[in-house]
Amino acid sequence: MIRADLTDIPTYVPGKTTEDALKLSSNEVAFTPLPAAVSAITEAATSANRYPDMGAVELRGVLAEHLELAPEQITVGCGSSALCQQLVQATCADGDEVIFPWRSFEAYPIFARVAGATAVPIPLLPETQEHDLDGMIDAITERTRLIFLCNPNNPSGTTFTEEQFEAFMQRVPADVVVGLDEAYFEFNRAEDSPVATEAVQRYPNVIGLRTFSKAYGLAGVRVGYAFGNPDLIGALNKVAIPFAVSSLAQAAAIASLDAADELLERTEEVVAERERVAQIVGAAPSQANFVWLPDEDAAALAGKLAEHGVIIRAFPEGARITVTNAAETDRLIQAWEAVHNG
Repeated sequence: MIRADLTDIPTYVPGKTTEDALKLSSNEVAFTPLPAAVSAITEAATSANRYPDMGAVELRGVLAEHLELAPEQITVGCGSSALCQQLVQATCADGDEVIFPWRSFEAYPIFARVAGATAVPIPLLPETQEHDLDGMIDAITERTRLIFLCNPNNPSGTTFTEEQFEAFMQRVPADVVVGLDEAYFEFNRAEDSPVATEAVQRYPNVIGLRTFSKAYGLAGVRVGYAFGNPDLIGALNKVAIPFAVSSLAQAAAIASLDAADELLERTEEVVAERERVAQIVGAAPSQANFVWLPDEDAAALAGKLAEHGVIIRAFPEGARITVTNAAETDRLIQAWEAVHNG
């Protein structure tokens, strides 16, 4: 009744949560949605008996102005994760290959295998926890159809430079699609980092992916967007679930895009707290809303912090701690000091 290969595909595991605990395991922001977004959701709910605009015409129009692209270069989805999955479905057949950094967004290999493709993880550079771009190029074969780059990378928080990206793209075959995943774009302060809106103008095989779940605080309504070559965007639309982005999500996203000053203020607070958290826990600099402790006995650390009411994310390769606001940083520091000095 069920595909035999599904038994070997892991289920995506979300960050843990416990009632009354401080949840720093899912890279959510502590802020509630922007006030304009809350109002838009409330108003949109009054027509929830109607299907949403499947083409998201108004949202795509606002995004086009925001990104300085044409509407036909943009599509929306049920979070950028859904668009990542659609990108795999649109590019890969059975036996094709998807290359991605590892550790990175843990759904990449799941999406590849569900589509019948072969997942090709390329380990991060051990010293810097950055993408091994040369290793990714060396892994390209005649079966390679898609490469994911995660910038900033989740969970390491590292970025690559514009120069590195350009050198990488010069070596990528024109028929291999590069998905530039910028889920944490709004937190990135690296001045030499490539920007997907510029990359898609130079390379027809690059597609940018962003989300409203992180900086915009709309994780619960599920809306993200992809942008690039209209042919690629059209392919994403062909494999999309009909009416996947609700009217509430579309309204919230439109309202959020009109509140750029408030968004900047919020992300600046996260950036400031990021420096404080990194200093306390001894993490390397990060360009996302989390810090990364590689080679840490993550399970043990997570267990000890949980005893003090703080939930972080443990991976086999290390521990990831979400950064939010000053009050939650204070709680984290209190728990951290209790674990390490108690």
